[in-house]
Amino acid sequence: MSVVVVDYGSGNLRSAAKAVERAAADLSSGLDVRVASDARAVLEADRIVLPGQGAFAECAAGVVKVPGLREALEEAVIEQGRPFLGICVGMQLMATRGLEHGAHRGFGWIPGDIVPMTPRDAKLKIPHMGWNDLIVERQHSVLDGISSGADVYFVHSYALAGGDPAHILARVEYGESYPAMIGRENMVGTQFHPDKSQANGIRLIANFLRWRP
Repeated sequence: MSVVVVDYGSGNLRSAAKAVERAAADLSSGLDVRVASDARAVLEADRIVLPGQGAFAECAAGVVKVPGLREALEEAVIEQGRPFLGICVGMQLMATRGLEHGAHRGFGWIPGDIVPMTPRDAKLKIPHMGWNDLIVERQHSVLDGISSGADVYFVHSYALAGGDPAHILARVEYGESYPAMIGRENMVGTQFHPDKSQANGIRLIANFLRWRP
């Protein structure tokens, strides 16, 4: 079994890869964890992790710049149903559009737009940065052992809006309610950084590595 952490020039790659490696080692499952930047590696992987950090448009453009990567992700995740985990902007790319400095096309796997966060409380700073409690909305295998009140680490200024409420697995309160984790079928995404969320994050990644959608 192989897990590919996709390298498309976005930040957070090393942190995400190290967290996946640690979770795989804790499982003693013999999973082969690789960082790869080519389409063939994605097509051959049993599981795919797409990290992301920074602006939506830059990350979307980074995927497009890697020859065949966008098409490989579509084939592996949508056509073949391989388990997929998107992290931070990697999660946001699952949406229809990102509305940062114009409208930019996402993967369209989860309906909705990535819009600026506008908490009603002017004292709350943007970006939303630091630890916050999850509010679990729906039971999911990737959330096994993680319940409402679990602390996870966020760094973001934009969040998913609109779309289907059935795709929201967990939320976070920061002046108002924002999606913290989304998913459907064989794909999940976290707005928070599991790689920076200590025990809760490693548990979530291990759950993903065990998950049989």
